[in-house]
Amino acid sequence: MDAYEKIGKILRTDKDYVASIERRFEVVTGKRGALEAALEENGDLVKDRMLTLGVSSSSDAKEIYDAIISKIESDDRRLFQALGNPDCRLVKDCQNIADIARKTVDPPKGLFLKIDKAREFLTKEPPTKVMSALGYSSVSDMLSKEDIYEVYSALRFVEGSEWLNNVFFKQYENLKPNDFEEREIIVKALSEKWSGVAQGFVIKKKHNISHLKELGVVFVIPTMLGISGEILRMFVLIAHYLYEIPFYSDIFREIAKNEITFSRSLASLLRGDVIDRHFPDSDRSLWLVVQRYLAKEDENDWRLFVPHINPEGIHWAKAGENLARIGSFLDGFSEELVFWKNLDWVGDFFKDEIGRDVLVSFNIVDTVMSLVKEKEMVKYLYHHQEALWNKIFVAYFGKDELEKKSREYLLQGYFEV
Repeated sequence: MDAYEKIGKILRTDKDYVASIERRFEVVTGKRGALEAALEENGDLVKDRMLTLGVSSSSDAKEIYDAIISKIESDDRRLFQALGNPDCRLVKDCQNIADIARKTVDPPKGLFLKIDKAREFLTKEPPTKVMSALGYSSVSDMLSKEDIYEVYSALRFVEGSEWLNNVFFKQYENLKPNDFEEREIIVKALSEKWSGVAQGFVIKKKHNISHLKELGVVFVIPTMLGISGEILRMFVLIAHYLYEIPFYSDIFREIAKNEITFSRSLASLLRGDVIDRHFPDSDRSLWLVVQRYLAKEDENDWRLFVPHINPEGIHWAKAGENLARIGSFLDGFSEELVFWKNLDWVGDFFKDEIGRDVLVSFNIVDTVMSLVKEKEMVKYLYHHQEALWNKIFVAYFGKDELEKKSREYLLQGYFEV
């Protein structure tokens, strides 16, 4: 199997797409054999990690998959013990995890919605379900006694998407650049009182962490899902959001330069819009910028099979690199967590028990999300596949250019090389 065929098989795309990318990128950069080199690096990383896991090259797909799962569980236990066996149903324990994650990432200040404006929105469109859950009959009474960040976080898991999108967020259409200010990102464990009303959200999302880009908040709902790898997953997810929020904040600053288009651009960013039109053939290489994981909604979305880069993959890659720093803040087991570094795009085909080729992802997020499915070999693969699209671009232009193009063309939705 040549490089084009293997990469095409992993990405579920036409090998001719891959070949045409290489031809164009070689002309533009002068680099030769970058895809072959990437595949060789992939093979070396797979061999190295299999050696660490203690599985042989003759192992079948399930043996390797189970070994990766066991690694997640082992690292999670060490984290759990190093943190003093936290109970994530308790705010103080959740906040401790959040604080350590924030310390390792050390995010910069960002441009976020002013608190007075946030209060104004709540006053104009009262969140009746949140108020009912807390026992308030007036917004002013609620805002005088409750933390504004907690109330805003609760909108996401109490009010429902229809009211949020069609009523509350409609107010954002009138926002102006001066409604935003520079301030620190907040990582907050919500009060225990939210645990009950958030259960539906947690069960549906299979995690207890989310974020508010426009407010610069990462929030943790105090609850335990009872899933293997839970603490490790919390660290990776919080770190991911701590990289994602500054990424978007940089774009907020850029769109703030044009007051006329500001609110429209902001709404597009917060919705996660992705371009949905085909383009005519061209001698140049056209790449989409896909800011969502489309495979979560439709694993056969046509945009997954054409050249594209994914900013989400950038944030997850940084979160994986950040893991090793967590060990240095705890009991010094960074070497164990270095295992996950640079594996976001790595995976390979291995035979199953009846001789079929099965793709095994070494991506930590795919592996952790597979644990949510209780070790079913249904498996998550899309984080790995999206990271590999990014890797193809990086092989020729580097990580800095990947991030630059992601920011610069996210709103337009595409660029040409």
